[in-house]
Amino acid sequence: MYEKCIKRIFDFTLSFCALIVLFPFLLVLCLVIKIKLGSPVIFKQARIGKGEKVFNLYKFRTMTDEKDENGNLLPDSQRLTKIGRFLRSTSIDELPELINIIKGDLSIIGPRPLIVSYLPFYTDEERHRHDVRGGLVPPEVLYNNIQPSWEEQLSYEAYYAQNVTFILDFKIFLSTIKGLFNRSSVDYGSYVRESLITERTEKETVGVNK
Repeated sequence: MYEKCIKRIFDFTLSFCALIVLFPFLLVLCLVIKIKLGSPVIFKQARIGKGEKVFNLYKFRTMTDEKDENGNLLPDSQRLTKIGRFLRSTSIDELPELINIIKGDLSIIGPRPLIVSYLPFYTDEERHRHDVRGGLVPPEVLYNNIQPSWEEQLSYEAYYAQNVTFILDFKIFLSTIKGLFNRSSVDYGSYVRESLITERTEKETVGVNK
């Protein structure tokens, strides 16, 4: 009952109110990002949601479009600016996801919505993460693990998807503020993780060569 009905009512109501309250701040932030990082201000990317359906996720951009002499984009770590690291470390870059929540693509709390190309690389157990809507706030904050390995993150999310309750969501919500402080202390904004595809392809290669 909670996951199928009540959770959605909470998500819509809280996100709609937050969007109204934050609207002036968001307008100013859009102007700052446009001046410092360029256009478009909003980064849009296809992600996998509930039932493995594809939707467009919205975030504020945090990187420039700097390219090398051959016209190829530089690595993410080189295009991530000081303001970009700040936006990520404070999770301000994720505020446009409130629109996704209002639309029904996401929940406030849920598994991180990941890119489409990762889909073939999940185990059967990990694919349970798509039994529920993805979220703005991920389950990992409950474990005080803000830089988890892929195995840890996907394990947290699969467990969450199979055990959604109001109590669990409330515990994650209370852990979120503490998690934001921890992000600053470990320079979360500069954290760039190897892709799931690269990591699991390398493991398969190592396994074959043994």
